Amino acid sequence: MTDYFKYYAQTYRVEDAPDGGQRGYLLNTRTGEFEENNAIIPEVMFARAGDISYIGEAEFIDRTEVERQRYFDGDGPIFALYQTIEGLYDQAESEGRPITPQELALVKALRRRTFAMWDEDFARRDAGEPMQNEYQKRQFGAEASSE
Repeated sequence: MTDYFKYYAQTYRVEDAPDGGQRGYLLNTRTGEFEENNAIIPEVMFARAGDISYIGEAEFIDRTEVERQRYFDGDGPIFALYQTIEGLYDQAESEGRPITPQELALVKALRRRTFAMWDEDFARRDAGEPMQNEYQKRQFGAEASSE
């Protein structure tokens, strides 16, 4: 079984391990990958309010992709889909209207796809094959001005 959480500004999932224990994976906003972090499992599992909350799988995927889109620039199929998402929001803004339910459904479908594509790309890399997407972390504020 897998449980999904918002842990401050990151997404976190807790999975049942084959040994009967649990494993936790936190989104690393420097790499875009989920990294094992079991130390915060008790904090997450017993949180009652505040910056830690239980979320469903669909919201977990959506929040993860919002963060990846925010923190990374790059080339490849994932980033082409991110541009499509940005285009939908830009079009609605230029027309002075909120995004429509149909557009929102498309955005969520595209984010489900990019979520799977990140997993596929990391698996490809881990198997010694080249990744289909090239990416780098976006620079913000002081980070951007120091370069």
